[in-house]
Amino acid sequence: MKVTTKGQVTIPQEVRESMGIRPSETEIDFVQDSKGNWYIKKIDNNVNSRFRTAHKLVNPIMSTEELMQLTRG
Repeated sequence: MKVTTKGQVTIPQEVRESMGIRPSETEIDFVQDSKGNWYIKKIDNNVNSRFRTAHKLVNPIMSTEELMQLTRG
């Protein structure tokens, strides 16, 4: 498969379906093993990261300190 001038490739449909990769919903990462091989890894968006969930808790009228407390746990 060819890489575009922007560094993009198309993940084949069979691979997307097999991995459950959905446009605009799924995040992926590239990981390298100890032998130097690279792999695509689907990121589990259900992980309760304080950074991933903070945006759902933000009240638009919160102070900066209140917003910082959300990210500090």
